[in-house]
Amino acid sequence: MENKTNDNKGKMSLTAKVLVGLVAGIVLGLFINILSLNPQGGFIDTYITNGLFHIVGKMFVNALKMMVVPLVLFSLICGVCGIGDLKALGRVGSKSFVLYLLTTAIAIAVAITIASISGIGSGMSMATDTVFAGREAPPLSQVLIDIIPNNPVNALSEGEMLQIIFFAILMGVCILMVGRPAKKVVELVEVLNEIMMKMVTLIMEIAPYAVFCLIAKAMANLGLELFAQLIGYVLVLIGILLLHLFVTIQAVLKIFSGLSPIKFMKKMRGPQVFAFSTASSNATIPVTLRTVTERLGVKNSVASFTVPFGATINMDGTAIMQGVATVFIANIYGIDLGFGGYLTVIVMAVLASIGTAGVPGVGLIMLSMVFTQVGLPLEGIGLILGVDRLLDMVRTAVNVTGDAAVSCIVAKSEGKLDEAVFNDPRAGVISGVEIDHDAEEELADIAKG
Repeated sequence: MENKTNDNKGKMSLTAKVLVGLVAGIVLGLFINILSLNPQGGFIDTYITNGLFHIVGKMFVNALKMMVVPLVLFSLICGVCGIGDLKALGRVGSKSFVLYLLTTAIAIAVAITIASISGIGSGMSMATDTVFAGREAPPLSQVLIDIIPNNPVNALSEGEMLQIIFFAILMGVCILMVGRPAKKVVELVEVLNEIMMKMVTLIMEIAPYAVFCLIAKAMANLGLELFAQLIGYVLVLIGILLLHLFVTIQAVLKIFSGLSPIKFMKKMRGPQVFAFSTASSNATIPVTLRTVTERLGVKNSVASFTVPFGATINMDGTAIMQGVATVFIANIYGIDLGFGGYLTVIVMAVLASIGTAGVPGVGLIMLSMVFTQVGLPLEGIGLILGVDRLLDMVRTAVNVTGDAAVSCIVAKSEGKLDEAVFNDPRAGVISGVEIDHDAEEELADIAKG
């Protein structure tokens, strides 16, 4: 047993491997881009960046998405049954909802204030060939109606997260109402949930290579000329995102839970890198959920609700982008929105985070709604589309950090946080997949009859 422990100490953790892959991908991608080694239709473009890198990265993202629906379904049913008290479930839901909206409101208010002071876009005159047609977001009334699935199987197959959350909660509540006769169902769902978590661990073994491919492709195709042209917008937006990540979220965590922001951030590096690589909060759910429960010590009864719920409605990063983009485009076109216009942007961003939950391309849909409401030309969105992929990666990392912070706050308030796990720097660290040979033999005997 002692030798096994020493072997694990000598191994590099998964997070460290992923960070190495991230840095290597950035370096290689920028090298390809700066030296113009990937002209469209060339060998590197066809077979490397949009060939090998694209295939490996896309397969990994699809593998993560593959786990989202069953993991959320089984985990949330287990969570509801674990809470065992409908009043406690209501408290968890209401606390999460209020905290997510609060952080979103703070995020966009700070973004507009700093962007206005910086004066980004003033005096610039930029032309763009990109045409952006804004899509209408569904009204809030329709979103509320659509929360209840008319076909649960279809909701599961389409990955409709709010509908899946509703169905899983309802099923968990009904299992509690049935009581003892449903014991075997609960045991089955718990085993299925454990199997899904093992699958997360297994798939994450290829993460360092997949992250390398995803980042190398993104950096190679980024276009440094466009980046330089929009450098003021990019730097201000990234600066505010980092401010929200390292100051606002940590302050909220400390004030409402008393937990250590430093320990929290050290354990969040994994989900942040995955979010940055995939630019998808939903695709990062398996990694976030595993980190929140096994590394931060949040009980599954809370995390199974707050993590998927946050991935659906928590849009701090998107709200910051809206605020900065609104100021940037207004300055370029010489339009003075005034205090009333910016207040409208803040209110709309908070409401839209609920009203557009789960809609594909939600960031740009919300931005087009804001531009229409305050009278900014939609073609202005075309100016920032080129760098939106990079910025989307950063704001997704901010979003998943907010999801985890709210999960910790709610869990601490409900007495569902294991502080010994939170304070243990080695808790939940993955250094490699370990196969239990005794379990293998036992299952083989069962299968043989």
